[in-house]
Amino acid sequence: MVDSTATAAVEHLGADGRAVPDAYYVRLDGGRFHSTLHSQGAWNDHEQHMAPASGLMVHELLRNHPRAEMVMGRINFEILGIIHGGEFEIQTRVLRPGRTIELLEATFTAQGRTAIRAQAWRLLSGDTADVAGPAHPGLPRPDDCPPAPMQSVWDGGFIRATEFRTVADRGPGNRTVWARPLHPLVLGEDIHPLACFVSIVDTANGVAVRQDPREYMFPNLDLTIHLFRQPHGEWTGLDTRVTFGAGGVGMTDTELFDEQGPVGRAAQILTVRKFPAADG
Repeated sequence: MVDSTATAAVEHLGADGRAVPDAYYVRLDGGRFHSTLHSQGAWNDHEQHMAPASGLMVHELLRNHPRAEMVMGRINFEILGIIHGGEFEIQTRVLRPGRTIELLEATFTAQGRTAIRAQAWRLLSGDTADVAGPAHPGLPRPDDCPPAPMQSVWDGGFIRATEFRTVADRGPGNRTVWARPLHPLVLGEDIHPLACFVSIVDTANGVAVRQDPREYMFPNLDLTIHLFRQPHGEWTGLDTRVTFGAGGVGMTDTELFDEQGPVGRAAQILTVRKFPAADG
């Protein structure tokens, strides 16, 4: 959407015309990574999209602090600044340890500044099938839904590296889609289904646009995900409604699905403003 300099654009691996690695990220060592063109953002060429970045942070939390008996119930991401492409680092820690409930934290740092801070509540899993409910209907199968032409609305490598299918289009700000990544999250690494699922959720703010993103900007400042069931499979279902207030603030509210049915909800607060006019 916004032109960037050639120097900034080549920070993503593959943006200079060379082959793009078959992943959104390449691990350098420890918690250091390099973005590829597949993770490129929609607003500026030199930025990363929040969606794969958030999935990568969950991947690192699960990788660095494994506890098979626990599940994540809430994950909150605060977007503190530009998510620069190129090299960056993710650090994780346990903020509040516990046998049945614990709080984890991850920070995403690029060019010397923290761009994203995430906190995740993890809960002890148990068998509550006898009291589960109420039952909610799921979405039509992805194979039964037509492709969604997201590239006609959005630019950026991440949108090109993601498959979208339309379930229902009820007009501006009200749409349901399926989406799945077309590449592994990290080159050569096994990825937990939750990290894959989360790597799509932030796109909710772009699948049900209320205004042409070439005329209005409405980036989200945060992303909060609540899960009552752990997702499975390669598809993420997004039943999204976007509301703009009269004072420059908006909100995106999304019910989340996998192919078995609903799994939780996500919310994003938006800063809404007229897109800067081109000089001249």
